[in-house]
Amino acid sequence: MTDATWREGTPPPLPGPQGLREWLRVVRRGLPAVLVLLLGVLLILPLRGVERLLHGRRRPWTGPHVQWVCRLVLICLGIAWRREGQPLHGPGAVVANHSSWLDILVLNAALPVFFVSKAEVAGWPGINILTRVTDTHFVTRDPRLARAQAQEFAARVRAGHRLLFFPEGTSTDGRRVLPFKPTLFQGFLDPDLPQDLAIQPVTAVYQAPPGRDPRFYGWWSDMDLGPHLLTVLAAKRQGSVVVRLHQPIPVVGESRKSLSAACQFAVSSGFRQVGHSR
Repeated sequence: MTDATWREGTPPPLPGPQGLREWLRVVRRGLPAVLVLLLGVLLILPLRGVERLLHGRRRPWTGPHVQWVCRLVLICLGIAWRREGQPLHGPGAVVANHSSWLDILVLNAALPVFFVSKAEVAGWPGINILTRVTDTHFVTRDPRLARAQAQEFAARVRAGHRLLFFPEGTSTDGRRVLPFKPTLFQGFLDPDLPQDLAIQPVTAVYQAPPGRDPRFYGWWSDMDLGPHLLTVLAAKRQGSVVVRLHQPIPVVGESRKSLSAACQFAVSSGFRQVGHSR
């Protein structure tokens, strides 16, 4: 869930495709990716209908379906990825650093998750389709709705949904972890949640293509989505991303500040392994 935009530093230029060869790369990567997404949407609708009849709110089929769709899209884009560590077992949620629009694909590819986002994202063209299909949990910052939203959050956790938060509150250049906001952890302390609830910290570390700015995949400040997307698609070679799943942190006995600090330490440690933390 994003908040105030992070604007430190000057973002790299977004030249987009330069010449016919780069436009062909955009088509060669972008068209198959769009077709995979469209097919995934068409298949998930009847799948979710049957799933709802048999399993209620649980998502034993559509979660893995979205996971494989995102893996195929990354293959189409030419972005290599790998996962380190094992997903959380039992009731829980996930928190991760936020670097790019690619996080939607990368984190879904690594493990079935349901993103938590501010309600305004539901109206963003293009992004809104992905958020709807992946059953994003939207949050409205209205004190009058706080209790109802907390109950909905608890119901989804009890149904086995892995809700994913971005505690930094904004996206960065992909080279650092910003301080986590403790207020975003308050929802994990609701008494309606399972007593054995745990939070799994996750670090997504992007490696830029050879010879490109190390911040190549970062999407932050006032960068426009269209030029950034085209610049990524037009790259001669693509880079990679590592998703590190850290040990889950039990919620029982913790405060929102201690949970925030423990999760931030774990996520930052994933950057220190490759010398990116600042």
